Amino acid sequence: MKVLFAASEAAPFIKTGGLGDVAGALPKALCEKGVDARVIMPLYQDIPEKWRSQMTFVKVVWVPLAWRTQYCGVFRIEHDGVTYYFLDNKYYFGRRGLYGYFDDAERYAFFCKAVLEIIQHIDFEPDVIHCNDWQTALIPVFLEECYRKEVACCKDLRVLFTIHNIQYQGIFPPEVTEYVIGMSREKYDNGWLQFDGMVNLMKAAIVSSAWISTVSPTYAQEIQYEYYGHGMQWMLRSEKEKLSGIINGIDYTVFDPKTDEHLFANYSARGPKKKEINKAKLQEMLGLPVRPEVPVIAMISRLVEHKGLDLVKAVLDGILYDDVQLVVLGTGDYQYEEMFKEAQTRYPNKVSANITFNLDLAQKIYAMQIYAGADLFLMPSKSEPCGLSQMIAMRYGTIPVVRETGGLKDTVQPYADGEGTGFTFTNFNADDMLYVIREAEALYQDKTAWKKLMKNAMSKDFSWNHPAEDYIALYEKITGKK
Repeated sequence: MKVLFAASEAAPFIKTGGLGDVAGALPKALCEKGVDARVIMPLYQDIPEKWRSQMTFVKVVWVPLAWRTQYCGVFRIEHDGVTYYFLDNKYYFGRRGLYGYFDDAERYAFFCKAVLEIIQHIDFEPDVIHCNDWQTALIPVFLEECYRKEVACCKDLRVLFTIHNIQYQGIFPPEVTEYVIGMSREKYDNGWLQFDGMVNLMKAAIVSSAWISTVSPTYAQEIQYEYYGHGMQWMLRSEKEKLSGIINGIDYTVFDPKTDEHLFANYSARGPKKKEINKAKLQEMLGLPVRPEVPVIAMISRLVEHKGLDLVKAVLDGILYDDVQLVVLGTGDYQYEEMFKEAQTRYPNKVSANITFNLDLAQKIYAMQIYAGADLFLMPSKSEPCGLSQMIAMRYGTIPVVRETGGLKDTVQPYADGEGTGFTFTNFNADDMLYVIREAEALYQDKTAWKKLMKNAMSKDFSWNHPAEDYIALYEKITGKK
């Protein structure tokens, strides 16, 4: 099986969120299982020189897009057993950052067209192109409209389109159909592109792909309903026969408390006692009283509404009324940043508000020290397609408190009678959240029960092993090949 993984970002080269983690870890796991999985992505200006210096030039390909023909330089690098192709065009990608430009429709239309041009010129003919989010949504459209009948290597090519977050759909004015994408207005009026009076690239991918996946089974069900579907629910219900959910994994070579060099002390599920050292060092580092008997609650998150911050706001004083410590790491909306800063001022011995978040090494170290040093990890999301933080937390023996939505529901088993891996609540309700936080606080005082709960959480397998097998089964299903 040959799979080309098309993504707008991939760790360790450049990333802004979970998609980058998936693009960096899933192809590696697929290769370990015998799949020839390769990744193709833009060559952004912000990719560090450390990686650029290792790339080798492959060739130049000229890409037709609407009325223009654009240069595309192809570069290649091998990393962790995976081949990565980087597509160079300074006009589109020689800028700071990845997204949010006025011409994003054109930038990623170019990328999608270039992917299908490139496979005609490299020594690799994929059976499947695995597309991810709206930035790659035009690949199946271009495939069906321009390449399948005309290009030999595209004749039997199949596309799997993965929705990582349905909130971001790639919505643009109708004019981009002709002048940017290069299709007739008829294709907009009667075809795949039009949705609710606009060009909607995700809708086009949903209709034109061989299969659609999401990043958790629960999310695959949720997005078929209005509350989660962001207007796309009826379209997904109409295509539900080709919709499935596969939970993401985490890279166990990166996230391993036994070997993580960023920790103050290493530990494992068999010997978790040294986690106490990490807690004491974390408290000391953050200027909090070193008190082993007090549960430390951590939040590492973007501070935005859909992460459940309104619930925290409603009962923050209730949480801090208890004998707990709260550690927050992240940035986001001003109101939530100020909420935690103000709480730190009022409760200096209970709250550490670290309103910063970037991807430099110091920040990564900081985050891992929090994962290892905290006792509880609060994640009350309004929606969460998959979530990685709760899995990392469990890997490090930090017990999640989560709302039952998306991947949180699929990965956290509610504690009951000695079984389970965390604490959960169903309704988006602040009092319900506070209730389960206090349940967790009470259990923390029972050291025998808490130790067992930690071992339960740390023993769960959230590696990419099972998801990779599920994706392979899906590739085989849509291609009819082994």
